[in-house]
Amino acid sequence: MSHRRGGASERLDAEYAELTRKLVAKLARKRPSPLERGEARIWAAGALYAVGSVNSLFDRAQELHVTGDELSVLTGVPKSTMANKAKLIRDLLRLRRLDPELCRRELLERSPLPWLVEVDGLIVDARWLPEPLQAEARRRGLIPDLPRDAAISDSEAA
Repeated sequence: MSHRRGGASERLDAEYAELTRKLVAKLARKRPSPLERGEARIWAAGALYAVGSVNSLFDRAQELHVTGDELSVLTGVPKSTMANKAKLIRDLLRLRRLDPELCRRELLERSPLPWLVEVDGLIVDARWLPEPLQAEARRRGLIPDLPRDAAISDSEAA
């Protein structure tokens, strides 16, 4: 597998920026908002680290990856400070690895984990379900809300 070269800033993209903004917005909506206390740059670095954790950003096996040290240099925040703030954020928002709301589209499409749902006591990949059941699972927030092309079509299932 090839890996991108260069600094961390060259490896982070618009999707990471958007996911990080989404996470910060969630923190801002909490009452009281934890963002009201502490330095904005540390919250920003912690948010980026938390999004990175959800998306396996620190896994060298991923095409898009950085080390914690590289992220520290990029943000100007010590790695331990970022990691501690990220843990606080993950705990506060109950985030987990591959959390559908903050996961990169590529990972959501590739991984079966965000698509697993229980139907009549059986665990199934929701992409194999009929469209009305997929729509209901999306409405309930049980599966990612991706465009229809991410679902397995009837012709693929046959």
